Amino acid sequence: MTTPTLSVVICSYTMARWDDVRAALASVRAQQRPPEEVVLVVDHCPELAERLARHDPDARLVLSAERPGVSGARNTGLAAASGEILAFLDDDAVAEPDWTRQLLAPYRDPAVLGVGGLVTSWWERGRPGWFPPEFDWVVGCSYPGSPEHTSAVRNFIGANMSFRRAAVVAAGGFRSDLGRVGTSPYGCEETELCLRLTALHPGAELRYEPSAVVRQHVPPARAKVSYFVSRCYAEGRSKARVAGYTGTRSALASERRYLRRTIPAAFGRSLGQRRWAAAGALLGGVSATVVGYAGGRLAPGVRPVAAPARPEPEAEPVSPAARGRTT
Repeated sequence: MTTPTLSVVICSYTMARWDDVRAALASVRAQQRPPEEVVLVVDHCPELAERLARHDPDARLVLSAERPGVSGARNTGLAAASGEILAFLDDDAVAEPDWTRQLLAPYRDPAVLGVGGLVTSWWERGRPGWFPPEFDWVVGCSYPGSPEHTSAVRNFIGANMSFRRAAVVAAGGFRSDLGRVGTSPYGCEETELCLRLTALHPGAELRYEPSAVVRQHVPPARAKVSYFVSRCYAEGRSKARVAGYTGTRSALASERRYLRRTIPAAFGRSLGQRRWAAAGALLGGVSATVVGYAGGRLAPGVRPVAAPARPEPEAEPVSPAARGRTT
């Protein structure tokens, strides 16, 4: 079988991540199996667009044509990309050299609709002693309780995921009312898309491949208790919105297992090791998430809604003049 063509999409929105974006790009350029194209989507930040155009003239650079936020930026990348497979890499993550090769291998199976991989964490100033690994999803990373081997999964982590492009286009792309906007801690746009794809394609599989590895940068701002609590609360609110779209059975299946197995085991270990701060973080994280979910379910307008049919958004290319300017 012929290996499908691959486009890697990296979305970025701020000059504050300039070093991270450069590292992400370098990791893609160093792949053992280079992608056919790299699409850089700039989410409403002209200064960043100008600097990226100068830094990597070989990448396809487009300006987000949709509302600000990660969902709109990803939809712009979806429209601009030409590869049969579309891989998303966060702008603050770096891919291992065999990342693209490991992501592409499962697509030999026509039943595989998407492939996601492992997201490890790089804590810039070290992991805080109170921060339990079971809550690494707070910083966008894989966590205990996630699959450890190749398996079918409900959804991927947004920093490391890929799909058959045609299927995502047909499904209407990412919902623009979900996902981060700037530094807001809300999310779950990738979860909702994964649920929608499998609902539209019964028998298809979203496959987790742990050998496809990226490393996520965790800056000091995300190692604070305030961020931990706000992110847990926001996750609960986001899950409530997803449940309103898809129903609670599919939206919360993984979360039920997590709460019944992973969290009690982690809490017991923390108490046994007298790690009181970690035990408190486990309880606090669960409580904030539950409160966020309850508040989200009570909010007006949270009800089952079908994904709207939408044409492919038109990506706005960076003008030749912009490519020639310096910052």
